[in-house]
Amino acid sequence: MEIRDYQNVHEMVMETIKKFPDHAAYRWFVDDQQLHTITWKEVYEQLKKCAKSLMALNVEHGDKVNILSYTCYKWVLTDLSNMSIGAVTVGLYQSLLPKDCAYIINHSDAVLVFVENFSQLEKILAVREQLPNIRKVIMFEGEYPGDDWVMTFDDFLKLGEEIPDSEFEKRVAQVKPDDVAGIVYTSGTTGVPKGAVLTHDNITFTTQSAHCCMDAVEGEETFLFLPLAHVYARICVYVSLREGAVLTFARSMDTLAEDIKVARPHWFASVPRVYEKIYAAVLGKAEAKGGITLKIFRWALDVGNKISDLKLAKQPIPSILQLKYKLADLLVFKKIKDALGGRVKWCISGAAPLNPQIAKFFHAAGILILEGIGMTENTSFTNVNRTDNYRFGWVGQPGPGIEQKVSEDGELMYRGRNVMKEYYKMPEETAATITEDGWLKTGDLGEIDDEGFVRITGRKKELIITAGGKNIAPAAIEGLLATSKYIHQVCVIGDGRKYLTALVTLDENNVTEYAREKGIHFETFDDLLKNEEIIRLINAEVEEKNKELASFETIKRVTIVPEFTIDNGLITPTLKLKKSVIMERYKKEIDAMYPEN
Repeated sequence: MEIRDYQNVHEMVMETIKKFPDHAAYRWFVDDQQLHTITWKEVYEQLKKCAKSLMALNVEHGDKVNILSYTCYKWVLTDLSNMSIGAVTVGLYQSLLPKDCAYIINHSDAVLVFVENFSQLEKILAVREQLPNIRKVIMFEGEYPGDDWVMTFDDFLKLGEEIPDSEFEKRVAQVKPDDVAGIVYTSGTTGVPKGAVLTHDNITFTTQSAHCCMDAVEGEETFLFLPLAHVYARICVYVSLREGAVLTFARSMDTLAEDIKVARPHWFASVPRVYEKIYAAVLGKAEAKGGITLKIFRWALDVGNKISDLKLAKQPIPSILQLKYKLADLLVFKKIKDALGGRVKWCISGAAPLNPQIAKFFHAAGILILEGIGMTENTSFTNVNRTDNYRFGWVGQPGPGIEQKVSEDGELMYRGRNVMKEYYKMPEETAATITEDGWLKTGDLGEIDDEGFVRITGRKKELIITAGGKNIAPAAIEGLLATSKYIHQVCVIGDGRKYLTALVTLDENNVTEYAREKGIHFETFDDLLKNEEIIRLINAEVEEKNKELASFETIKRVTIVPEFTIDNGLITPTLKLKKSVIMERYKKEIDAMYPEN
């Protein structure tokens, strides 16, 4: 597939509108089971209305517009409208606190804020006095009467009715490839968020490069639940747009299991945590039922693993094994597929490492997870496995037009039209991240083989160097421990120490069920965190996982702590651990795991 040089994102959008005017474009829930569908032609009519209303509010070329909302159709509509007239979209995670919203709004020099509902509006109202440059706040849903600073989305769309299409088209024609399309703020595991400046060319190139790597067929459907404030979700939207695929929006993360059954996607993108939760749930249910059900499950998994091994080795599958697999699918695997809507051909995993054991489990069940990698600074895409060429534990080959190399100290570096323009108003940080000849430093440690496949071995800044001088990448160990159905999150400790320890949180559903089966008395889930029998259970799980590690990588002691959440400030909106904050918060508990000190 040839990569085109689009003038701007709007030109790429128009290509799809002209090709599929009457095809379904987006779907969203209007109640628990009913979906509302809109065609590409209708999307474009609304895009023009939205863009002209932005113009009516004097949004000029290069002006910044914030969106504070969970993923939804109006988020995408506003984003496409902004970019069409040369304005700049700046997303805000719906989980951010008011003070964090104020920082990004002011740092990005925004002039408008779109909010999802009253709950998000309250955050903006709480810091209103700190936002002198915000002209209006527009609500996607609901209203806030009696305050002309706030308006409904319907009233907003009426503002541009008097602006002729010719004025809109004039603005569109002025947008060039190197103009800024969006500023995406990193969620910040350390320090203040940095705004990655992405151009129209960054987006149109990356969309095409990623699309070239996909095995997608016209008329297929996808499903989105990732936060659109993250560029990973945005690229999924742009790729589905270019493909002309129907995209269904989830209502929330809480309704994900129900929504995906209704959406019935052919493919979707996710973060590893979703696959981990499905894996733990399936494993937990099979073991809870025990008896013949567990025996059938284990037999089916054994058959699936044999099929998986042959596919990975690109070897033919014997007829008798195919027959066994059909029975295994009927008895076990079909239920897993049905839980994902029943039509999934493949999925993408990104934003964090995926444990190969989990990828292998899904592959055995007939669901191929293609792991990829990207970061905000390279428009969220550099590498991905392909449906006809994949490996577990590797993030695949680069997309077309993307160069890759490993520096002398083992850091992965990339160059291409996907690399951001700069960090907004941070020239020193930009210079430290992008070399003079255009290579982006990722902070990832990795290796590249002769076929161009990349394997991530750790994070440069997160590398643990023990007192004995061993260099250890904690991510792989954390991923291994998290495959226990009783363990939810893991933070490995050990920098400068004699051995490794870990803070872990519990999988509430499976641990609660275990406690009830064992007759353990508890009033709240927090009671189980200090229960001696649960502590023994977790220690036994860690001991079992330690068998898969080298001696210097094994976890010698574990402490159970409450869940790391966005609200308690211990993970980012993209579910990455804020390790420095966690280690400071639990310094006493960590020190207790090293009594010799």
